[in-house]
Amino acid sequence: MNRLILTGLVVALVTGTSLTTQGCSTRSAVGGAAAGAAAAGGIYEYQNKRAMDELERQYSKREISRAEYERRKEEISRRSLIY
Repeated sequence: MNRLILTGLVVALVTGTSLTTQGCSTRSAVGGAAAGAAAAGGIYEYQNKRAMDELERQYSKREISRAEYERRKEEISRRSLIY
């Protein structure tokens, strides 16, 4: 669900940037869209980092089993470019 929302935001940002920069150069519009996409990706990865930190905290305090830790870690890895 989060990925769907993020994709929608990026599409809206790119579309909005291209529509509002009709009088500007194409290079400027593409640069703005790329910066927006990078910012959105950064926010998404930050959420993954927070999830991984919380997961490691729970595992170190023995609040979750090794199997649960591995399952959730794999889930975070699938939706992340970094982990």
